[in-house]
Amino acid sequence: MNQGKLVDNAKDFKVIRAPKGLGMGLSTKKSIEKGQTIIEYIGIKKANKEVESDTTKYLFEVNSKYTVDGSPRWNIARYINHSCRPNAEADIVKGRILIKAIKNIPAGDEITYDYGKEYFNEFIKPFGCKCIKCNIKK
Repeated sequence: MNQGKLVDNAKDFKVIRAPKGLGMGLSTKKSIEKGQTIIEYIGIKKANKEVESDTTKYLFEVNSKYTVDGSPRWNIARYINHSCRPNAEADIVKGRILIKAIKNIPAGDEITYDYGKEYFNEFIKPFGCKCIKCNIKK
């Protein structure tokens, strides 16, 4: 496993038009090994109290005190879509949000992770999940 090295060079990724209903997505231009750290979800660190009334969908809670507002476009990790059968996961390490591969991801594939139950129930469930796993069921 290649956990220490981030792939995170912007040239290693491509912002793509995701499948219908998902807007944009993020694909990798090179293969990523299972266990490898792919990219860091970055943004503006804010106190949790400060974001309680914020309506952006790009908030990522780091701990009981802080949340990262990943809405700036220079955070290309914001384009990673939710999937009920993801190929990556978010891992918080020393206050940093690292996206890691949970399976081998071939070049050209879209990177996805499970956004979690709270986000799913608030933002995805009311409209129906549009991830590939859920669309295959229909």
